[in-house]
Amino acid sequence: MRKTNTANNTTAVGILYAVMAFTVWGFLPIYWKLLNQIPAGQILAHRILWSFVFVFALLIFNGRLKGLKQVISNRKKLIGILFSAVIISINWGIYIWAVNSNHIIETSMGYYINPLITVFMGMVILKEKLYFWQIISLILASIGVLITTVQYGKIPWIALSLALTFALYGLGKKKINIDSMTGLALETFIIMPAALGYIILKQLNGTGILNMIPLSTTVMLLLSGIVTAMPLLWFAKGTKRIPLSMIGFIQYISPTINLFLGIFVFKEQFTNIHFLSFGFIWCGLILYSLSQTSILKNMKQKPHHQ
Repeated sequence: MRKTNTANNTTAVGILYAVMAFTVWGFLPIYWKLLNQIPAGQILAHRILWSFVFVFALLIFNGRLKGLKQVISNRKKLIGILFSAVIISINWGIYIWAVNSNHIIETSMGYYINPLITVFMGMVILKEKLYFWQIISLILASIGVLITTVQYGKIPWIALSLALTFALYGLGKKKINIDSMTGLALETFIIMPAALGYIILKQLNGTGILNMIPLSTTVMLLLSGIVTAMPLLWFAKGTKRIPLSMIGFIQYISPTINLFLGIFVFKEQFTNIHFLSFGFIWCGLILYSLSQTSILKNMKQKPHHQ
């Protein structure tokens, strides 16, 4: 009984971390829109730099710098961290550019596709099991995503790129299996020199933004490290406590918020086809949620009468 309670508590904490992470990510377009006078490349470079500063400050404050040596000495984990660092940098860059180029709805579609890829990876690579009703819900959500994809009449590269990179990042975090703060510190450390070099180069050739923006915008740029790091830390903690397939469906929180922002706040076009596709997605989500309850689980386990 005690083991069951511990497992339930671990799962509950993991779900809470995941929900907090994806809620913050859902509202991030507002933050990047406030910085849209800055080129996406420079926002990305500052985001990486100040994330590094913030996370290393946390490590120093908590007296956990010694843990870095153990991870660095493990070649397999170091390669995994390098992979994660490159993947998440690509994801950040595409997302910032897309938001500030008025493609928030397409980023929403990307993060609707992403959980499907994540669930697939969970089943195929990590051998995580889905029940019958969960598989049906995945099919319904896939139909919704397919409708949206066909609607574009071309390959939606923004959506697909965001979906694939974040799914790979989630898988990487699951496989590396190290402390979330240490992992993020090393990820940002690996790509920080390139980001810092880019910032310095831009400042030297006169195209940098640090001396061209008001103090309030500069402060927001510096705070991008905290805005970036905290949900990533929560996400990493969540992936360690709950199955990747469950993470895949919790991720729908973020694109839903993105979608509402794109339609109602930033007034991007939303067609009837979009409405139909998201209807399939939400039906899948409802069915998945019901499959987690004892009702459908009991239906699955109950013997059929002849």
